[in-house]
Amino acid sequence: MARGALLQAWRVLLLGWLFGPAPALAVGIPLDSRLCHAVSPIDGANAALPAIRFQCRNPPTGYQSGRLWLQLDPRRYGLRGETPTLLVHQTRFDRLAVVFRYADGSVEWQEVRAGAFGDHWRPGAQIAFTPRDQKTALTAVTLRVDRLASYALLRLRLVRAGEAGIETAVLGALIGAALTLLLAGAVYNLSLAFGTRRAYLGWQGAWAATVFLWGAIWSQFGLLLAPGIAGTLAAQTSTALSALAVLLATLSATSALEKDRIPSLLRATALALGIAVAVIGIPATLARGPLIESLGPPLAVAVLGDLAAVLACLIVGARRGSVEARDLLAAWSVPMAALALTQLVDLGTLFWGGGAQILVLFASAWQTLWLSFAASRRLARLRTERDLARAAEARASRLAEHDPLTAIRNRRGFLDAAEALIATATRTQATVALLVIDIDRFKAINDEHGHDAGDIVLCTIATRLARWESAHCTVARLGGEEFALLTIAANPPALEFAEQVREAIGACDHRATIGEQRVTISIGVAEGRQRVDLAKLYREADRALYAAKRGGRNQVRHADTVPAPVPVASEQRPATTG
Repeated sequence: MARGALLQAWRVLLLGWLFGPAPALAVGIPLDSRLCHAVSPIDGANAALPAIRFQCRNPPTGYQSGRLWLQLDPRRYGLRGETPTLLVHQTRFDRLAVVFRYADGSVEWQEVRAGAFGDHWRPGAQIAFTPRDQKTALTAVTLRVDRLASYALLRLRLVRAGEAGIETAVLGALIGAALTLLLAGAVYNLSLAFGTRRAYLGWQGAWAATVFLWGAIWSQFGLLLAPGIAGTLAAQTSTALSALAVLLATLSATSALEKDRIPSLLRATALALGIAVAVIGIPATLARGPLIESLGPPLAVAVLGDLAAVLACLIVGARRGSVEARDLLAAWSVPMAALALTQLVDLGTLFWGGGAQILVLFASAWQTLWLSFAASRRLARLRTERDLARAAEARASRLAEHDPLTAIRNRRGFLDAAEALIATATRTQATVALLVIDIDRFKAINDEHGHDAGDIVLCTIATRLARWESAHCTVARLGGEEFALLTIAANPPALEFAEQVREAIGACDHRATIGEQRVTISIGVAEGRQRVDLAKLYREADRALYAAKRGGRNQVRHADTVPAPVPVASEQRPATTG
């Protein structure tokens, strides 16, 4: 008995979610002996109530192709002397009419049909019928349903007219909030999927979008944009979307886990069951009549099996250290708890008539928000790691291109910067000037004061040279006591600029390091225009530098003023003493 009751509770939940309204097991108006029924052929319009013999015992049969009549006495449900609103939870039918019989003998007809609910639809898949005569007492309410798909899916409630408006407002606000969260989660996850190329985020975004569409159609908010889908088409669409949502949720969970985190057989089982739900959902979408109820058991087995398989995947993945599995477990905890609650508590008349569907809707919104938060947290961590890696790469690049002693560019960094400046000069037809600088008698400084003092002198000179570093000038230490400065600025002229550099370096204060000893430099200058060859320009400046050395040091020489060397069989660079 307990097992049968448990299976029936699952059937209530799954039928209610997949097909629209849940079976009326414990609702405002139970399908019991107080609700009498009759079945007749479909004939003309609402001229008058026909003479029908109602019976109140056995469930109705043969109504799928005919007309089902239901009659109830509102006084039996504790609403004596009050004007009630009849709420019919939407199901699959062609036409629905409600007849209110008043104590004075008058009769009022209200009717809706598939594709035209008018102003009778309410949030939460409900159709409302309120008597227009609020003063005369009701003696009976009769429903006429043409071609009803399933009597088990019919759910009725009688609500006091004043409370019905409050229910509508509250339920509409709750459903609107859940749909807003789902839509935001769908857009966010899909944008993350496109930005990060993560498949599971794409499946998660598609799942959230599908549940959003399901919620919009189930709640009947979709009728604001497409009133023609009211009734059977909306119920069929909801069934298709709910089956698709199960498959997309399965794909999202399994694709989020690395292949080495879960057994391939377990992953394949979850995917197969998810596909089975979608496949069974195809005939369930189109089904009418008894086929709907016959598809319930296999569909329930497929959904429950898929849920168990996905849960097993997440548990195994989490135990093997998968961060995604832990996040998915946290996200799925609320939907799973919601499903467990539906087994223990009858939700048919809770949540202002929304029942299990609104619980599923809010659980889905929670899942979407949690997974969006988890994805953002992981991406933030990855972004931080990326930024740290880029910073480390930048530091490594700087170390590779800068002299560790003086902190200005080294030979490699100078060559890269010089090539960029030469390319700019070529475009702008500017003159390229190269200054090769050598400290005079630097070996004597090292010999007399030590290498530490020599290093301090190098750093002092490099710091002064670095002041000329700009978008049009680059400075570097080429090695030892040799520096270089390349500029494409036209003003001042190269020789004048070189003299400024020589004088500025000569004015540096080294007294704290080497006493009153003065440090001077020699500079060789070379210039070029249009397609400058840096190697050739360096050779010219280097030749001018050694001319300055031979000429007595502490001076500037231009390559144009230095005679070209005479070619010999074996040319050697002359040695100097610094």
